[in-house]
Amino acid sequence: MDTTNTGPLKGLRVLDLTRILAGPVSTQLFGDLGADVIKIERAGAGDDTRKWGPPYVKDADGNDTTESAYYLSCNRNKRSVAVNIADPDGAALVREMVTKCDVVVENFKVGGLDKYGLSYASLKEEFPALVYCSITGFGQTGPYSEQAGYDYLAQGMGGIMSVTGEADGQPMKVGVAIADVMCGMYASTAILAALRHRDNTGQGQHIDLALLDSQVAWLANVGSSYLTSGNEPARLGNQHPNIVPYQVFGASDGHFILAVGNDGQFRKFCDFAGLDDLPDDARFATNDARVQNRTILVPLIEAATQMSLKSHWLDGLAAIGVPAGPVNTIPEAFADPQVQHRNMQVQMPHSLAGSGEVNLIGNPVKMLETPVSYRHAPPTLGEHTDAVLSDLLGMDTAACDSLRERGIIG
Repeated sequence: MDTTNTGPLKGLRVLDLTRILAGPVSTQLFGDLGADVIKIERAGAGDDTRKWGPPYVKDADGNDTTESAYYLSCNRNKRSVAVNIADPDGAALVREMVTKCDVVVENFKVGGLDKYGLSYASLKEEFPALVYCSITGFGQTGPYSEQAGYDYLAQGMGGIMSVTGEADGQPMKVGVAIADVMCGMYASTAILAALRHRDNTGQGQHIDLALLDSQVAWLANVGSSYLTSGNEPARLGNQHPNIVPYQVFGASDGHFILAVGNDGQFRKFCDFAGLDDLPDDARFATNDARVQNRTILVPLIEAATQMSLKSHWLDGLAAIGVPAGPVNTIPEAFADPQVQHRNMQVQMPHSLAGSGEVNLIGNPVKMLETPVSYRHAPPTLGEHTDAVLSDLLGMDTAACDSLRERGIIG
């Protein structure tokens, strides 16, 4: 694998004081795009998600190592430094690293870094150009700001669970920790915007990101529909609130997705499905009418789709330009030829893996001139401690050994 740094953020350095998922998602994106990401971890313990398994990476004998698949998912392209920031000398060491960094990202509880001299308030006077991003459950202000926040809570409180799941079933969380992931993505965008401002003015700033805020923000059209109409959105299972037919349908050998986005596509679908009379029926002639009469229309379509194989629908509808697709399992998704062509699975060398490498999800960003690069596999705890202290602070082996003997670094 070519490990050359080709990314557009080459030369940028990020001090990563995050763990779990939201923060690491953001900093991994910076690493993929070329930034030097220094992941600060608790000496002897590390990121909590290292232990969030199984599954774990297997060694040469087939035994579990200390690296979980969860941890691997969001810690590529980082260098791990193990430091005991509870020791004043450890905190001072991290503060010294800030002098060599453009960005700090952290997800401690509100005020949690004050006692270490590593909060934004503690650093802003000395480092006026620093971009500092704080990620918490509920933000730096407000009645919930002191509470711990988790993805599941954000999904529930932010409304997405109320519109996810079958109409007569329980509210359902999304199968991926999407509140965490989206908060990390919002953080990345905000940091880049703040860096643009810094480059223009020399002025850094504090960015306040909350899981709950992010969750509410990506209610998107569903939230906007409520704000516009005043009507509470309901759970519709796999149906779309504003487009019909746009859902999963049964075939004789499984299920497929039909995503009719306009009246022309509906007519073409009906012609192919032998439902020629439906497009001229006033109840179904327009999307508005189909939304109003979905409980009548959907069973008519279902009766037709169940008569043929999935391949009949997928191949036939693709040929006439009607959007349709399979409902893939995770293995099927990674085996899909389009997914493989787009390099959405990558292998990286890893010192603990018995096979010599780990399988990771690829970065979806495709840039012509400055492509993402895969330079560092998710690091083992403290893997780069000595190298980073040498690179950033000019420490030699004797100095690192002394810090290690005193329990300041791992």
